[in-house]
Amino acid sequence: MGTAVIRDDRAAIDKAVSLLISFGDQAGTGLGVSELARRAELSKSTAFRVLGMLERNGVVEKIAGKYRLGQRLHELGRHVYVPDHDRIRDLLIPFLTDLYELTHETVHLAALHDTDVVYLSKLYGHRQVRSPSRIGGRVPAHCTAVGKVLLAYDHDALDRVLASGLRAFTPKTITDPGRLAASIAETRRTGVAFDDEESTVGLHCIAVPVMGRGGTAVAAMSVSGPIGRLDTRAREPALRRVSAAASQALSRAHRLRATA
Repeated sequence: MGTAVIRDDRAAIDKAVSLLISFGDQAGTGLGVSELARRAELSKSTAFRVLGMLERNGVVEKIAGKYRLGQRLHELGRHVYVPDHDRIRDLLIPFLTDLYELTHETVHLAALHDTDVVYLSKLYGHRQVRSPSRIGGRVPAHCTAVGKVLLAYDHDALDRVLASGLRAFTPKTITDPGRLAASIAETRRTGVAFDDEESTVGLHCIAVPVMGRGGTAVAAMSVSGPIGRLDTRAREPALRRVSAAASQALSRAHRLRATA
């Protein structure tokens, strides 16, 4: 009997995960049980039963006959990342706004999470371009400017990236460990990194670090835009000025916390 219960629990978990994944882009607006059942390849009665279980646990909520992801799932998601990320984002948002005002291009604030970058904030330029970045999203560090500039100051993370196998996202993604190591060594020397269509075809990006204690890169800021319109080199001075001011603000905040 004990074995049968375990098997049933596993089946229920599989079905629950399938339903959660099925929300897709409608996670906030909601979907009806019939559509969710179709996407998850479940019968309507099974989907209804599993959704009821998820609703009782706060993982989904039902509004006007539709289901959407619940508050508890959002709370769990926040615990995936480093707790300091919220504090860093709140402190650096004004500087990201300054960078946007200076460039009117799409700007990012990102931090390293293992071998990925997680985007803490993003402000869109007037002329948007397709990009893999989204707030709270993760992208492999090796194919982004923010990722490469953060790897330049984290040797352990860089070693893991170089040993992990480098996935190609476009024909220009660097997939040779030796080439990537050389590129990041140059970034460490200059303090600036570039993404030349390495994450998305047609997209250019330039990034610099926001420095913390002991020469560590706490976060990275970037400016991105389409090839043919964005001159990354022309945006470098503004990016460096804002990043330097952000680094100073981090140092002041750390001193205040240390004396509190």
